Amino acid sequence: MQTTQLDNGILNNYAFEPKVTYAEYPAVYEQRRYLQQGAIAALLVTATIFIAFAVS
Repeated sequence: MQTTQLDNGILNNYAFEPKVTYAEYPAVYEQRRYLQQGAIAALLVTATIFIAFAVS
C-alpha cells in the first residue's frame, strides 16, 4: 500500500492498483462451447417453466 504524508501531517493511503490486462476474443472452440452451454441452460429453464405450469 502506498502512503503519502501531506504538509499538515495527514496520511493518505492508496490501494494497490493491479496491472491491467485486456481480454482476448474467444477462439472458435470456446464459442461453440458457449453456444452449447446456452442451449442447455435455455432447455433447463424452459423445462422448469413447463413443469411449473403442469403442476399448478
